[in-house]
Amino acid sequence: MNMKPSKLGIPILVIMVMAVVLSLGGCDRLGGKLTMSNYNKITVGMSKAQVETILGPPTTTEKVDMFIFKKTTYRYEDGKKFVMITFKNDEVDSKDTNLNASP
Repeated sequence: MNMKPSKLGIPILVIMVMAVVLSLGGCDRLGGKLTMSNYNKITVGMSKAQVETILGPPTTTEKVDMFIFKKTTYRYEDGKKFVMITFKNDEVDSKDTNLNASP
């Protein structure tokens, strides 16, 4: 009996495995980092790199050139939880969260 996989079966299997691996990688991307403890580590004047060391890459980024300064907003989301960090000229200017809000 010759049991060769079909030519179409292997690429589909590879795609399915990659999709599962990539989706699992995103599950814990913020889950462990989006905490009140990490939020409290963020202080005014920190660089984007310092913030990303603590919270990882943001879920979304918004950049606005205000002529006299550049404003960048990092938003981190995990379900209904969020953290927003606002940078003025690439340094933390303010932050906001709902991490301590009751469910």
